[in-house]
Amino acid sequence: MSRSMYQTVLKDPFPDEMEISFGSGSSLQKLQYRKVTWEVEGERQGLRYGENPDQPAVLYRPVNGNLVLGDVQQISPGNGLASDAELLQSGKHPGKINITDTDAALNILRYFTAKPACVIVKHNNPSGVALGTSLADAYRRALEADQIAAFGGVIALNGEVDPETAELIAGYYAEVVVAPEFSPGALKVFSRKKNMRVLRIARMDNLQNYVGTRFVEFKSLIDGGIVAQWSYQPLQLPPDTLVPATATHGDTEYRIDRAPTEAEKRDMRFGWLVESGVTSNSVIYVKDEQTVAIGTGEQDRVGVARIARDKAYWKRADQIARENTGRGIEEIQDPAEQAPFLAAAGEEKGGLPGSVMVSDAFFPFRDGVEVGLREGVAAVLQPGGSLRDHEVIQGCNEYGATMVFTGQRSFRH
Repeated sequence: MSRSMYQTVLKDPFPDEMEISFGSGSSLQKLQYRKVTWEVEGERQGLRYGENPDQPAVLYRPVNGNLVLGDVQQISPGNGLASDAELLQSGKHPGKINITDTDAALNILRYFTAKPACVIVKHNNPSGVALGTSLADAYRRALEADQIAAFGGVIALNGEVDPETAELIAGYYAEVVVAPEFSPGALKVFSRKKNMRVLRIARMDNLQNYVGTRFVEFKSLIDGGIVAQWSYQPLQLPPDTLVPATATHGDTEYRIDRAPTEAEKRDMRFGWLVESGVTSNSVIYVKDEQTVAIGTGEQDRVGVARIARDKAYWKRADQIARENTGRGIEEIQDPAEQAPFLAAAGEEKGGLPGSVMVSDAFFPFRDGVEVGLREGVAAVLQPGGSLRDHEVIQGCNEYGATMVFTGQRSFRH
């Protein structure tokens, strides 16, 4: 195996046009698509490759037709986001992961249009999400959330990228930067990064219009079968719906003692919308409209709660090391030199005290939620519905934490 395999691009065998038909006769509906290509250094082609270099891939943009299935109407042609991105700069063509990670970032970013926001995605999951006082501040906070995982990721921002923000981004390694617009000064900064893909998506200015918009998702099976489903839409959780959780067990009603504060409600809503873009089984911790740690794709809930907790400790040690030495914790090889940064992160409990713990499904036992409670988590947001909800309520009350049930599961696979 060598680096040469990444330089070999297989010619894709896909046609320029694709058509998908549903029904027949008078109920026939069709969707028509056209292959997307970009010109890079005089060469026009589509996706560089799929998930791996030996997988040819293609991106199709909808150009005609419509589809209505029950209450869901497929997004009509002319409203493209990732499939309609304009490539402003690139030393090489985008690959499939660049586009799907961009789409994953936009799926989260659409819920945060009122403030400067940044979503950094790596392998279809956010590594960091944050709101800020400016675009530069939002990016700094999203990177700070997990600088280790952000390496080589997709950075999506919801405003015009200015030179200040561009300089911050150029100071680290990113595969893709996505925004509705880039200032000339920002593009000049990015010109120093030869292989960075700079994608302008003009319709990001109307990203809030995609909130509540459903579409049909397809998953191909190994035998050629196809599963189709409506896309998921998380509840928006207005403040008046964020009330203390209750549960009945036997003849006894159990109730959370403390109502959430306004700040906790704000972080609950922020965390729930971020959670909708995280691969299940997942638990995340958020504080002050910034992710503290994100645990993704595990098989058991207590396990993923622990993984996210451990990530919080490690990434906090990384932050402290960078602040003091200019090097990340992974760059420091000497255990003795690492020790004070790890100890400082331990004293701070990884920045978890006062945070909100968000779970995409109910806690089947109280052991999962106790992982966060022992670290000083102040609030918990989860769907509820477990036979042992009353035990989880008891656990939260013992630690003085509040908890809210959403009544909605948020799986994403």
